[in-house]
Amino acid sequence: MSQPFGISCKGGLNTNLNQLELLGQPGFAVALSNFEVDPDGGYRRINGYSPFGAGSAARPNSSEDILGLQVYADGVIACAGTNVYFSQTGTSWLQINKASVAGGGDNHTAFTGRSAAARTSQAQASFAVFEGNTDYGEVIITDAGSGVKPMYFKMTGTGADITSRTFFAKEITVSGTVYPKFCVIHDKHLVVAGAATAPNTIYYSGTNDIDDFTSTGSGSIVLDDKVVGIRSFRDDLMIFCVNSIYKLQNINDANSIRIVPVTKNVGCMDGNSIQEIAGDLVFLSPDGLRTIAGTTRIGDVELGSVSRAIQSIIGNIAEEIDDFVISSAVLRSKSQYRLFYSKSDASTAVSKGIIGTITPNGFEWSETEGIQAHALTSGLDKDGLEQTYHGDKDGFVYNHDDGNSFNPAGTATDISARYETPYLDFGDAGTRKTINYAKISFTPEGQCQPTLRMRYNYGDTTIPQPPDYTLDQIQEPAMFGSSKFNAVAFGASNDPLVRQAVQGSGDTCNFRIYSIDQNAPYAVNGIYADYRPSGRR
Repeated sequence: MSQPFGISCKGGLNTNLNQLELLGQPGFAVALSNFEVDPDGGYRRINGYSPFGAGSAARPNSSEDILGLQVYADGVIACAGTNVYFSQTGTSWLQINKASVAGGGDNHTAFTGRSAAARTSQAQASFAVFEGNTDYGEVIITDAGSGVKPMYFKMTGTGADITSRTFFAKEITVSGTVYPKFCVIHDKHLVVAGAATAPNTIYYSGTNDIDDFTSTGSGSIVLDDKVVGIRSFRDDLMIFCVNSIYKLQNINDANSIRIVPVTKNVGCMDGNSIQEIAGDLVFLSPDGLRTIAGTTRIGDVELGSVSRAIQSIIGNIAEEIDDFVISSAVLRSKSQYRLFYSKSDASTAVSKGIIGTITPNGFEWSETEGIQAHALTSGLDKDGLEQTYHGDKDGFVYNHDDGNSFNPAGTATDISARYETPYLDFGDAGTRKTINYAKISFTPEGQCQPTLRMRYNYGDTTIPQPPDYTLDQIQEPAMFGSSKFNAVAFGASNDPLVRQAVQGSGDTCNFRIYSIDQNAPYAVNGIYADYRPSGRR
């Protein structure tokens, strides 16, 4: 007599549990590459990325590595090589760290400081945006290289034509030979840190004087640990160090300003991993991705790891942290934290990332492969819409999470996606099962055709293993009045529940859903197996 067994796609990627532990956890994935977790359940194949500039694939500065991006106004600021650029469309880029444009053209006011304020090549940049009295706010850019002062930039004017705007830029002197790596706006102050000559010191500007570190209300504080990142969090400035975390309180009161230890047992490995999401700060520590979360006790915080399910992956990142370029961003529309890591000379083929989605059960994880993000930014444009961009080592800027293909250098390539269940015994390890058919629940977003692979007894090569099954083509269900003549492919089905007759038998079985194509994204919601017990060992 046939029996049913259902798998609900919940829990995300788990690389830490062993095979026996996973027998009772069918919703987990042992592989979840180029999928993302849906907060409401299911695993969705991710979108691709497309060149910023409607397919033009224009680069800010030839082939120089993109190591800094910031959503600004109605465009993007990019740090490429030794210069800084701005673009509204991606089809052309305007160098903004210079005094004027040869032959006229775009309006510049005189650059205060150096004539070109060159950045240090191959050094990651940090950005802070002060929502001042200008049309778009003012941007501060600091540089992880040596000998580069912070840069102040703003744009005024609202004309549709960029030539009607005025751009203003200048250098900021902090103190002597202090060239900070990190910057943040906190309570109307610009705070900087990470200078090679003062690695334990934070500096803060005067109130509303973000380009003045000598005015009333400015100052500096020396800690007992090297600073690797700073973030404004609620009413405090969180200071992440190599082996500890502090918070700065009461920055506007010279009589009560103070540094309070959060922990001296946990530090941060890379400041580029720090992001705020859902009221928490996420950061990469030596023992995993952690959050700093507020508690009901006023003035207290608790530390909690959120990456236990993928600790083996995090451990590999931590071991080679000095060799990786780390970038991260939050996609608020998806409740996601994304972190990418790749070696500076690596190709897209070996560039990886992790995606953490906040669900009712906390963070659930997946991986990415083939996205080389040396810089990543997400923010709201002037219309309040979330925009996300990334840049690669070849100098291109892309609309991140866009389209149905990867587009390195503007050349469309397939997205290779894979979801794999653990090996499952269907609740009875001592019985051999013959599976008659499988039903997979999909949510397609357009025409797509994934493939099903099954393996028995942990892939035992001494028993017959079934072939891969190309599933019936599925497509997004048509809505009355929305479909177009000839838009539906012949032989495609609107039924999101795909039934596939299968072969083979074994004590345990796993399922793999995969695709290598440029079709529309789809979500796998669950798998139903109809099987017949074939005898007890």
